[in-house]
Amino acid sequence: MLTAKTLILDLLLAIEGEPLSAREAISGAALLGIRENNVRIALMRLSSEGLIEAVDRGVYRLSGAAHELAGDVAGWRRIESRTRPWTGGLLVVHSGPLGRTDRKRNKQRARALELLGFRELDPGLEVRPDNIEDNVDAVRARLVKLGLEADAAVFVAGQFDAARSARIAALWDGAALNAAYRTLRRELQAWLQRAARLEPDVAARESLLMGRKAIRQVVFDPLLPTPMVDVEARHAFFETVRAYDRAGQAIWRRVRGLPPLS
Repeated sequence: MLTAKTLILDLLLAIEGEPLSAREAISGAALLGIRENNVRIALMRLSSEGLIEAVDRGVYRLSGAAHELAGDVAGWRRIESRTRPWTGGLLVVHSGPLGRTDRKRNKQRARALELLGFRELDPGLEVRPDNIEDNVDAVRARLVKLGLEADAAVFVAGQFDAARSARIAALWDGAALNAAYRTLRRELQAWLQRAARLEPDVAARESLLMGRKAIRQVVFDPLLPTPMVDVEARHAFFETVRAYDRAGQAIWRRVRGLPPLS
């Protein structure tokens, strides 16, 4: 669901470090049917939560605290650089001994594991192919940065028993991922072909709504290796999302009255 709060964060991420005025946020929200009062309330709440900070009267940017997670999410444009050839091993996170009563902590842990494509094999045991980052230490550091407890056990394993090996193979739906890559790519390509014929306000609204869906698909993609998914289809989809993002940013800059990016 697109709320005033998520819209503001999306816009701040999209403009990559540039400040956003309340006036611009209100104008953007109006295109999506979000009321001015909701935007002003959202700006106050985001500020009180420490996610944005004022750089001038009525002008905001992401705070330092928000940049840590936002920077990881914003890195979707370079997400494929995080992968490497797979030799068959599995990354494992053993979260069984960790607490389960702190709801906020549980949510942070689950989000960190989801962002890196882990799936639960057994209670408290999450796995994924060992084909991301340079090594297990880098995976551990990134999980901790995203919200996993620092004392969680993170390691590489292989030679699971036959029953677990069969269950591991079924943890991800490769066919569904391949279908999503191709379907979303076709939708984005079709929009790019007709974008120039749209009214600026319509193009801005559609670019944001479709872009949120596509970028979320990239951010939460498990980055599975061959033969679990069609890696070439994924790459083609990611390339199209990057082209779409560039077009969307250009449209929003025109709507905001800003010069095009060089």
